[in-house]
Amino acid sequence: MTISKRAPVFRVPSVGISRAFWKLLPALAILCTAAPRALFPVGSVASAGGAAAQTAPANTPNSDPVYQQLRNITPGGKTIAVRDFVLKRDAGTFTFKSGNFFFLTPVQGKTTGAVFIGTAIFSLEPPLAKEKRSLELLTKSAEMVEQFNTAVFRFTDGTEEDIEAKGSAPTEYTASTAGEILADIRKVLRKDLKYNLDERILEDVLSTEPGNFFCAFIKGLKYSGKEIYAMDPHGVPADLAGRPIAPEEVAFATYEENKEGVWAAFHYSDEYTQGGASSRQPNSAYRIPLQKLDVTIEKSGFLTGTAATVVTAFANGVRVIPLNLFPKLRVTRVTDENQQPLFFIQEKKEEDAQFAVILREPLAAGKRATIVTTYAGPDAVVNEGGGNYYPVARESWYPNTFMTGNYATYETTFRIPRGLTMVAPGTKTSDTSDGDRNVSQWKTEVPIPLAGYNFGRFKEEEVKVAEQNVIVEAYANLEPGNVVRQLEEIQSHHHGVTLGAMSTTSMMKKALGEGQLAVPLYTDYFGRLPYQRLAITQQESPFFGQSFAGIVFLPITSFFDRTVLQQLHMNDPHYFNAVGPHEIAHQWWGNTVGWISYRDQWMGEGFAHLSASLFLQTFYKDGSYDKFWEKERELLTEKDEKGYRPIDVGPVTLGYRLASTRAGFSVPRRLIYPKGAYILNMIRMMMWSNETQDANFKKLMHDFVRFYTNRPATTEDFKLAVENHMSPAMNLTGDGKMDWFFDEYVYGTALPAEKFSYTFSNAPDGSVGLSFKLEQSGVDAKFRMTIPIYLELSDGGIARVGSVPLTGNTTFESQIALRGLKARPKRAMINYYHDVLCN
Repeated sequence: MTISKRAPVFRVPSVGISRAFWKLLPALAILCTAAPRALFPVGSVASAGGAAAQTAPANTPNSDPVYQQLRNITPGGKTIAVRDFVLKRDAGTFTFKSGNFFFLTPVQGKTTGAVFIGTAIFSLEPPLAKEKRSLELLTKSAEMVEQFNTAVFRFTDGTEEDIEAKGSAPTEYTASTAGEILADIRKVLRKDLKYNLDERILEDVLSTEPGNFFCAFIKGLKYSGKEIYAMDPHGVPADLAGRPIAPEEVAFATYEENKEGVWAAFHYSDEYTQGGASSRQPNSAYRIPLQKLDVTIEKSGFLTGTAATVVTAFANGVRVIPLNLFPKLRVTRVTDENQQPLFFIQEKKEEDAQFAVILREPLAAGKRATIVTTYAGPDAVVNEGGGNYYPVARESWYPNTFMTGNYATYETTFRIPRGLTMVAPGTKTSDTSDGDRNVSQWKTEVPIPLAGYNFGRFKEEEVKVAEQNVIVEAYANLEPGNVVRQLEEIQSHHHGVTLGAMSTTSMMKKALGEGQLAVPLYTDYFGRLPYQRLAITQQESPFFGQSFAGIVFLPITSFFDRTVLQQLHMNDPHYFNAVGPHEIAHQWWGNTVGWISYRDQWMGEGFAHLSASLFLQTFYKDGSYDKFWEKERELLTEKDEKGYRPIDVGPVTLGYRLASTRAGFSVPRRLIYPKGAYILNMIRMMMWSNETQDANFKKLMHDFVRFYTNRPATTEDFKLAVENHMSPAMNLTGDGKMDWFFDEYVYGTALPAEKFSYTFSNAPDGSVGLSFKLEQSGVDAKFRMTIPIYLELSDGGIARVGSVPLTGNTTFESQIALRGLKARPKRAMINYYHDVLCN
């Protein structure tokens, strides 16, 4: 499943995911995808566009003087009184009945915020119907109107000018608690949200271009006392909203413990009316095309690294570069390509520790700069004992971009304790020893979305899949680690049972065999991988799988034999038969073809899940394929602990945003995987025929993968690919479009009820006749679907008779002469191959 940014992960449903959990995601994994410092000459003149005066000691974090002004800002600016003042920011409208704005002290001549005390109302009307529905679910009202008496505003968009234009100086002195109100929000940002808003404001203050950031911290009186309404042209930051929602620029969220979640998120409203709203918008200020990493990992797991990160500006005036680095990896030095030190930001590791670098001069769009970072720290890697190591910081063990869909090439050197084996992306160009360390060098042949790695005291086996020119490798640890020992202790203490042999190396052939079978199967369906090797590795986690380019992490339990799993009460065939094929499929979905926005993440997880079903259908003849789909439908349609069916909460395009205290935190896992798989399977079966079988579907998927290899794709990109390959029978609206299907199942929450009844009869000429009735209900008048009808023949074979297109709540009856059949079929049925997601 791809959680935080891009890395595919497959795991059991989560019972509860809090904001704190989402902040741990970069440390835990991803799904299902790092820096030093410098000084300018003493006495330089500080300016918004030029180099700020650098008088602090070299390589001291957070010492940039402009940043320090923002970090310690107070309401020391003007006081403006307002009455019946309306401030509109995109879909949000603030109506200030009466009160005072206390401006913050200007920094570099720019006012960056204000505290409001008075009486006011905030209302929100999203530009999208599905976002309005999301709000209705959470507010239990057709409109969202919040009252408040205090709020803190931070901005770089000139909001102070709007306030001053409609306000006036107070007529009398007003005692203010603005300082305390601002201090409370500052504490929330640093201690709770752990988001460095001062760094974000600095990006605009030091830019040569106008800023357009706006954020309101609203102490609401109706829905929550902890509300955020944010607008950011680079996409609302994940740490501010509580979920990754970029590149969307507008969001409303709450951060109260029992009322937590993103209530609405969308692009600027005018982008929808102008047709510019898209996940493909290049909203990020920069991208990273190349990383050169040199990393040393001690036996304890302590990690030391140097990263030379090349950044390319995607906007003018880019001077502050925020980078994703594990908070416990502390930066000691940052320089440019000429070894000149640079200012950098990295606050306390337990607070708003986002790492950022301040360049000497602003970059123009298209220009490049190299940032060289030296860093070190514990806990990014955990020594689990017995030569087992667990990489915790999987997407932030080096300074990385926060954006999804960033494909870069990597040149990496790893230094690890002697006797251990490193598995990294790309080709190993060198493998030597240096004292008590193994030193290996790696280089990727193609751009990849993330660089993952695994290492340990591994046993290794490999096999070459010749036709696909891919070497499949399997790695398992020779000795048990802490997880195995803990499982043994739990079993012995609670059940008085001694577990059987828990060696993971004995089950390596299963992992190797799954790779050996999956690579040609998936190549047949989706096309060739751009990687020449696939390493399937064991990791110290019982129920967590993940996939990076060329590397698969499988849970340690998948390397246990069935006897041990039964003793541990973990023998769930639905999980263990699918987890390996699912994670291997992420080599295509999430890596070869990436995704940009959380609204497209369903493709990575859903397509990998469909791939796992193909594996079960092809290689398991014990009913696993049907059980797989039955379980997936159950996950979608059973109510969760909050009383909601995941399929009703929202469309798959809302992704992990659907996790909330109102609807439950298990909803995203129970929606994205199964429904995403169903969507692709429905397209597959609409293209299937008795004559060509899956040939047309394979052509679609081959072309889609070929076009988007080594780059991300959006939902609309996939829709266009389907339309380019759709059969005449799929053209239900006669316009060559698949809107009818995507609006219902991808962007909607439809779940039709399909009822089928039939009788067979014998005609005078000896042929068999089929009379049937098909009833569709539980949908709106525009709902369309094509329902295939199958026969199970007397010899057990399956044949499709045809498909019936249905619109709205309707009943269709017909009689068919089954010419050519000499024996009456055993039965007629619909949905034999789980063709349609329905009741």
